Amino acid sequence: MDITDKARTGTVGNRNYVFISLLFAACCCFVVFSGCSLPRIIVLDDPLTPEEHLTLGIAYEKSGELDPAIKEYKLAAKKLLLAYLYLGNVYFQKQEFDEAEEYYRKAMKKDPQNADAYNNLAWLYYTERENLDEAERLVLKAMGLNPSKENIYGDTLEKIRGLKNATR
Repeated sequence: MDITDKARTGTVGNRNYVFISLLFAACCCFVVFSGCSLPRIIVLDDPLTPEEHLTLGIAYEKSGELDPAIKEYKLAAKKLLLAYLYLGNVYFQKQEFDEAEEYYRKAMKKDPQNADAYNNLAWLYYTERENLDEAERLVLKAMGLNPSKENIYGDTLEKIRGLKNATR
C-alpha cells in the first residue's frame, strides 16, 4: 500500500488527526495551568469607515445597547461631525444630561447648520426645567436653519413656552 492508498483509506489521516488532537490538548493544558493566555490579535488600522461606525452605533442604540453605541459614535466622530449629535442623543437617553449637553454643544460648534442639535439641546433644557429662555432661543434658531422641520421644532417650542407660562 503506497501513500495515496493510505490517504484514500484514511490511515495516514487518522494518525495525523490523533497527533494534532494531542498537541492541541497539550497546548490547552499549558495555557490553563500556567496562567498564560493565548495571544490577542491587535488591529492597527480600523477596517470600518466613519459612516459604518455610525451605522453600527445606530444598530446598537436601537437594540438598547447604549454603551457600545457610544463607543461606535466616538469612533465615527473622529471624522464625521454628525456623530456628535448621536452621542448627545445617547447620553440624553441615559439621562446623563451634562454629557448630552456637551455633545450637543460640540455638534453645534463643529456644524453650526445642524438644526437638530439646537432643537435637541432645547429639548434637554425643557426636560430639565431649566434655561427655558435659552431653550426658546435655541429652538427658534433650529426653525430658522431648517424650515422643513418647523412642525417638529414647533412642538418643542410649544412645550417650552407652555412650561415658561406655567412657571410665571
